[in-house]
Amino acid sequence: MNLSLQTIAQATKGSLQGPAEQTVTGVAFDSRQVKAGDLFVALVGDQDGHDYIDQALKNGATGVLAQTQHVIDGAVPAVVVDDTLVGLQELAKFYLQTIQPKVVAITGSNGKTTTKDMVAAILATKYQTFKTPANFNNEIGLPVTILTMPETTEVLVLEMGMDRPGQLTALSTLAQPDLAVITMIGEAHLEFFKTRANIARAKLEIIAGLKPGGELLIPKDEPLLQDAEGLPANTVSFGPEPKDCVETLQETKFSDQGQEFAIPLLGRYNVRNALAAIRVGQAFDLDLQTIASALKNFALTKNRTQLLTAANGAMVISDVYNANPTATKEVLAALTKDHTENLVLVLGDMLELGEAAPALHAGLKEAVLQSQPKAVYLVGPLMVENLGTVLKETLPSDQVHLYQTDQLEALMTDLTKDLDSNDCIFLKASHGIHLEKVVDHLVANQGKQGGIHA
Repeated sequence: MNLSLQTIAQATKGSLQGPAEQTVTGVAFDSRQVKAGDLFVALVGDQDGHDYIDQALKNGATGVLAQTQHVIDGAVPAVVVDDTLVGLQELAKFYLQTIQPKVVAITGSNGKTTTKDMVAAILATKYQTFKTPANFNNEIGLPVTILTMPETTEVLVLEMGMDRPGQLTALSTLAQPDLAVITMIGEAHLEFFKTRANIARAKLEIIAGLKPGGELLIPKDEPLLQDAEGLPANTVSFGPEPKDCVETLQETKFSDQGQEFAIPLLGRYNVRNALAAIRVGQAFDLDLQTIASALKNFALTKNRTQLLTAANGAMVISDVYNANPTATKEVLAALTKDHTENLVLVLGDMLELGEAAPALHAGLKEAVLQSQPKAVYLVGPLMVENLGTVLKETLPSDQVHLYQTDQLEALMTDLTKDLDSNDCIFLKASHGIHLEKVVDHLVANQGKQGGIHA
């Protein structure tokens, strides 16, 4: 990105303040993250970004995107618009049209980040590829991702999140994808959408901005998508995963279209994501052997089934960014199938499940019992009151440990005391529970982490 304030003013239909030729080379909306040459976008939300303009300038910002109703120093190089979020999105549209990469958009109740990582690794074997960093997948993160891509980008891989109707319509319309992927329809966001059918309809909004002739990839075994009205003419199915998958903690092997594949991830449920990524690679004219090579060691975003080593040598499997009942049961099944010994489970609340939340948490009982854990640590009121209650009917009371979300320090202390070097500890929860703090505590200063992380 290398844009003058004059160009930014034209792209956003804003008013220019300061030298027209002043250029920016990046964008940031958090003043603490500003780098030299950035455009600081003063967003207005729970906090007002205009209060941090001075800090952004001290950190090296060379321009500011500000709102009309805010008074800023006349000496500050700026573009002033009616709404800075809209301005950010309009600037992203302009930059996207300037660079004109092919765009792959990925959404789904589960697996979208892993699929994004797989797709980017595959396409990078032939194209200059840029992908959504971390979880920059909403109405702020997506335009920032677009504005962050290098000018040499040929393929842009965008993850698109959703927690309300209309959100994917806006994101897709902004990004104008050439190819869109829906990984799966799960229970995530039942609190807001009430039924899986409503979730499916909202996910299908990803085709709102699909270019004419663009391709949609959907799972073959999801009737809510397969039977939906108004699917693009170029709709392709993927999955389900083959029955002969070979799973270990370090990798999962499978075959597709006569080609052998291995992904550095636990569980056959990740094969479905790989099958979607394979179809994307084929859509971009890559051969199966090249795709297999790219998938073998692709870089995975942090805390997505990430294999680490604790300070005492124990194995840590961190999957603490997202959680829903389907995904949790699948990974527990994978651990069971691998016959993992000395398994310690740390499970936190699965959020946004609405009225079904108590039953869905209690419904994990059989999957937990089948994994034959050495110990179970449950975090949060939903886990404690529902899964904890039913587990204590079967397991000895000293095998089930209960914590509220404000007791992470106590959990860390207990795990550090109880964990043996030959244990395998699996942690999974919705991000709002912040089990990543527990993961960081377990591996702190131990200096070695490996296996399947990026």
